[in-house]
Amino acid sequence: MKLATVGYEHDTQKAVIDRLKAADVKVVIDVRAVASSRKPGFSKTILAASLDEAGIAYVHLQKLGTPKAGRLAARAGRHAEMERIFEAHLAEPAPQLELIRAGEIATSTKAALLCYEAAPAECHRSIVSRHLHETLGLEIEDL
Repeated sequence: MKLATVGYEHDTQKAVIDRLKAADVKVVIDVRAVASSRKPGFSKTILAASLDEAGIAYVHLQKLGTPKAGRLAARAGRHAEMERIFEAHLAEPAPQLELIRAGEIATSTKAALLCYEAAPAECHRSIVSRHLHETLGLEIEDL
């Protein structure tokens, strides 16, 4: 089973939805701690409604988002620091439960982890997907 990842930093909502549809994604797993966006169409309510219209389900797993200190480190270009902060966060019980939930979704249907950053290597979604690959053997596909 493949697990996709997608970042919307340089795209419109339509472009992201078209990419998801082309990859046959059935569920988007939003892994943002804060599911609002200054980019039109990517705040939680409008994104969920637009995905629903396209036949794609939406799940927000907030605890799989980067804590504020990690987001600040990422914005400042301190990627290694963000990774350390996120890995520590991911080891806590609530994120572990949501990681299990993400795995359940991804092993039952084609899913995509969604976050802001365009480059997966610069985004915490690559850490989430790596954990799911290591524990469940999911093949990762960056859209």
